[in-house]
Amino acid sequence: MFALRRILVSAAVTAFAATASVCAQAADASPTEGSVAPNFKLPDQAGTQHSLSDYKGKWVVLYFYPKDETSGCTTQACELRDNIFAFRKADAVILGVSADDVASHKEFAENHKLPFTILADPEKKVIEQYGVAWSPAPGVKLASRQTFLIGPDGKIVKHWAKVDPKGHSDMVLAEIKAHSADKAPAKTG
Repeated sequence: MFALRRILVSAAVTAFAATASVCAQAADASPTEGSVAPNFKLPDQAGTQHSLSDYKGKWVVLYFYPKDETSGCTTQACELRDNIFAFRKADAVILGVSADDVASHKEFAENHKLPFTILADPEKKVIEQYGVAWSPAPGVKLASRQTFLIGPDGKIVKHWAKVDPKGHSDMVLAEIKAHSADKAPAKTG
């Protein structure tokens, strides 16, 4: 009985330490608001390479999501799709990133008529670079659902560490509009 209790306590302490370590790493690894967004290069759903630096001078909605064709990811992508004209009017581009491969992204984009770029990161380099890696099960690593709004100057304006896919598109648009209003020239007259 004593040996069993000691094993259980040891396992609980190990699990707590591992969880605390993962949480600390994720918090430390995410770039902070106001910092320059880390550059990267990844292929899109057609296999074309994209770098963050390609979008300098534009707003960038860099959203990470776990998996193509899952309910929450589809909801989020379709809401972004449905607001595409508002994002374009705000001079914003949308870049989705998950650990799925190019073929999966191609099918996902076609199935839902996504008019924006989704980037394949099967090696999880950018997912780790942005501190959004998530392990739902041992040996499985995905991107957690997080969004970074990057300003035209290349700096992170806003980081949503916890995202509800329903309504998130409107929140991001509101944030862009609020920051765009701050930078708009004053009207004279």
